[in-house]
Amino acid sequence: MGFFLIIILIIVTYFIYSNFLKKKDAIKINSNSLEERSFSSNTIKDVSYLSRDTKGNEYIINASTGEIDINNSDVIYLTNVRAEINLKNSNKVVITSKYGKYNTKNFDTIFSKNVIINYLANKITGEYLDFSLERNLMVISKNIVYTNPENILLADVLEMNIQTKDTKIFMYEDSKKVKVKSKN
Repeated sequence: MGFFLIIILIIVTYFIYSNFLKKKDAIKINSNSLEERSFSSNTIKDVSYLSRDTKGNEYIINASTGEIDINNSDVIYLTNVRAEINLKNSNKVVITSKYGKYNTKNFDTIFSKNVIINYLANKITGEYLDFSLERNLMVISKNIVYTNPENILLADVLEMNIQTKDTKIFMYEDSKKVKVKSKN
């Protein structure tokens, strides 16, 4: 009789395990796949933001696509970016790039790959731009080419205070010099 009870206990244990515990694992797998699907739907087409700060500066950013960061909903990764900066008492600045990272909370934007800045008759190209209205700073780096009607300038980094237009242009290595060529 004891032997028969042990066999029934083993069969019942196996039945409970196979019908309830394995289904729980299957539910976990389905739950994970649902989470993945919901995260892949965070892409937005034809993104456009208009921001104004307390000083009256206007910042417009457009992109063909945007993807919201799943870890920080204030951050959007952009593709094919075009931004217009209309500073109070100044002329419009237009920035384009292949990619961007835009913070919707403080308007800070990182532009990368094929960055082009147009301001009046000035054009600056590079591979990386950190633009911050909050810090009043624009830092462009990696293969900088600055052109205006008179000159062409080659450098590693260009830093500009957005409000005062004070600019620093330099190379990473002290042994290398910023190159300036006259167009005339």
